[in-house]
Amino acid sequence: MLLVPRWVLLSSGLAPLLLIAGWAIAAALEGSAYDHETQTISVLAAYGASGSWVMTGAFIALGVCHLLTAWGLRAAAAAGRAALAGGGVAALAVALVPAPSSGGSLGHGSVAAVGFVLLALWPVLAVDGRRTAPWALRPTPSLAVTALMVAGAAWFLIEMHRHGMAGVAERVVTAVQSLWPFVVVTSCLRHRTDRERSTA
Repeated sequence: MLLVPRWVLLSSGLAPLLLIAGWAIAAALEGSAYDHETQTISVLAAYGASGSWVMTGAFIALGVCHLLTAWGLRAAAAAGRAALAGGGVAALAVALVPAPSSGGSLGHGSVAAVGFVLLALWPVLAVDGRRTAPWALRPTPSLAVTALMVAGAAWFLIEMHRHGMAGVAERVVTAVQSLWPFVVVTSCLRHRTDRERSTA
């Protein structure tokens, strides 16, 4: 049985592409009323937003991609796969509990925060401690990317508090979080290919 089937490349690779395309198209539909530097992605999916259907669809697609990747990424530790799947569920919940057109929302904010935490922690929870593990499942890269995501989330919170470049900070963090599963999958598949060549 393959620890990482090749179809997981598709689910993990589509996640960042669909998310970024979603926020780009939704922002274009919103026009000059939307400031991508200071406003969050959630504003694009808010009730009444011109591109809300696009951003909502992107959140749903992201959630499905994360769930499929977590299911197929059997080379990762179970706790990491569960956290990645939880991040997928959180993305689906963000779509189901959109931000209001103005002001804050405890429900939306809580769901988004849970998603941020789970997607920041999944790399370190997915670690394979063996020396023969694929590169992206080893402790050092996993700790480094988790630290990067936590730092990015802290930057986002600071920008939100000071009403600064929260949109930029959020996009950086979410882009890294959506891209890392693809890096892990690619690392696992390449590792398997290298081992097959070495034993041939």
